Order: sequence, then C-alpha cells, then structure tokens
Amino acid sequence: MADKQESGMAKRKFEEEMKQGNLQHKTWSPIADNDVKILIKKDHHYGGSWKKRGGVGAFMMLARKWDRIETLMHTEEFNYDLFKALEQDQREEDVLEDIQDLRRYLILVEGWLVDERRGDNAQP
Repeated sequence: MADKQESGMAKRKFEEEMKQGNLQHKTWSPIADNDVKILIKKDHHYGGSWKKRGGVGAFMMLARKWDRIETLMHTEEFNYDLFKALEQDQREEDVLEDIQDLRRYLILVEGWLVDERRGDNAQP
C-alpha cells in the first residue's frame, strides 16, 4: 500500500512538473532518492531474487518490463507517444509505474556490475 501511495505522489509531482515545463535536474535527485528507498525496502522483502536465474534471468526481467511498455505504446490510442501515455494512461498500474520499475531494475543490474568489478558480489 505504501508503494502505491509513494508512486501516486511521484506521479502527481511528475505530472505537475511536466505541465510547468520544469522537468529538469532539480527533480532528478528526489526521483533517484526515492528509487533507492524503494529498492532497499524491496531488497528486504525479496532479497536478490532478481538475479537468482543468472544473467539470462536478469535480462528477461528487463525485457518483460520493456515489452509491457512497448505493448502499450504500440496501440492506436498512444501510437508511441510516451508523453500522451503518461498523461492519459488509466490502467491501475500505469505506464509511469512501468517506467519506474524498469529504471529500478536497471539500477539493480548496474549495481551488480559495480559490485562485481569490486569483487563484492556473492553468488546468487
């Protein structure tokens, strides 16, 4: 429930920033900070389940999320207009949530790589 509320607040802030034309670097830090908080919370619940099936599984996790976004964009309603979808998507789990999830998954993968290069990764 808290994730839904945080996502809803983030969506409203994003929509307001878009309307005002102010989606600039000042909004990036709060977005990234919120991503870190959510990733820490979800890691507590799920652990490293995203990497349980190795690199192929991690890729498929990303691909499934991208496929979900692409499927929505490839509709007559949105015709690949992401900004229109962000404004008009009425699904319970809307395109902004899909984008947020994909961004967080990408952070997980990059974080894994950084840890791997430092020698900090335990085997899944």
